[in-house]
Amino acid sequence: MHYLPSPARYQHMTYRRSGRNGLKLPAVSLGLWHNFGDVDQLSNFRAILHRAFDSGVTHFDLANNYGPPPGSAEINFGRILKEDFAGYRDELIISSKAGYTMWDGPYGDWGSRKYLVSSLDQSLRRMGLDYVDIFYHHRPDPETPLYETMSTLDLLVRQGKALYVGLSNYRPTEAAEAIRILRELGTPCLIHQPKYSIFERWVEDGLLDLLGEEGVGCIPFSPLAQGLLTDKYLRGVPSDSRVAKGVGFLTENQLTPERLEQIRQLNELAKSRNQSLAQMALAWILKDERVTSVLIGASKPEQLTDSLRSLENTTFSPEELALIDKQSGKE
Repeated sequence: MHYLPSPARYQHMTYRRSGRNGLKLPAVSLGLWHNFGDVDQLSNFRAILHRAFDSGVTHFDLANNYGPPPGSAEINFGRILKEDFAGYRDELIISSKAGYTMWDGPYGDWGSRKYLVSSLDQSLRRMGLDYVDIFYHHRPDPETPLYETMSTLDLLVRQGKALYVGLSNYRPTEAAEAIRILRELGTPCLIHQPKYSIFERWVEDGLLDLLGEEGVGCIPFSPLAQGLLTDKYLRGVPSDSRVAKGVGFLTENQLTPERLEQIRQLNELAKSRNQSLAQMALAWILKDERVTSVLIGASKPEQLTDSLRSLENTTFSPEELALIDKQSGKE
């Protein structure tokens, strides 16, 4: 059956400008890090993508190594893009990244011009695209000169293979220098994608301030701390969870009594706000005007719909913020 997007898809989503740039992103974007590889069910992630676009989620975030196996998320996304979204390309923001190991040998990793150009060419072929909207360097390379990496991002924009460029996992000092180089080259940095959640707060030690001052957007990933900021582990470890499956970076030894008590306290606060813990955790990130969008994952369409309800209340009292700080381990 041919997919027809909802005509009401733009009525309920909030769109935020990325720093001082022209591009706006939905407050909630969909990341394809998990659940879109060859090990997953095509009909399910097709339904997730349909639900997302029907809800005004216009931004789909990928990387060369998403799967598993690496590359398969882009291939699967490209197939659905061709079959279901071909007439809507200009309504979509599609991003990809390179910076982690993708193929054997010295040219399949990190940040050299050779790797970045080859990787984006491969990503475009996998997705069947002429260009991506945003291309990120996925992580800093301690050995390649930063100028080489940033000038390659500039080159890819000038070649028409990307419209904007971004950084991911860069610490404040590295990010400041990268942003300066890109500006001088004439391809300003659009956005930074750091790991950020109630339990992971390093971006508050200078990065958010830097992005605000420089007019660069911010799109945090892992906002639910790989599922810790949900109520799923309060009753034990579910058999279908990432912990049980050994998928991702969350392990059972992270579920300490202290951490579970923090999750319990945060869950009670969320209830008092008429939100789930996951909804509150997303809203907490979106409370900051320097945040352009928050990246969520989804294993089924209903989960995505549930996450979008976080937009109904992104205001927090000083007392609520103090309690969240206390239970995050920040104090």
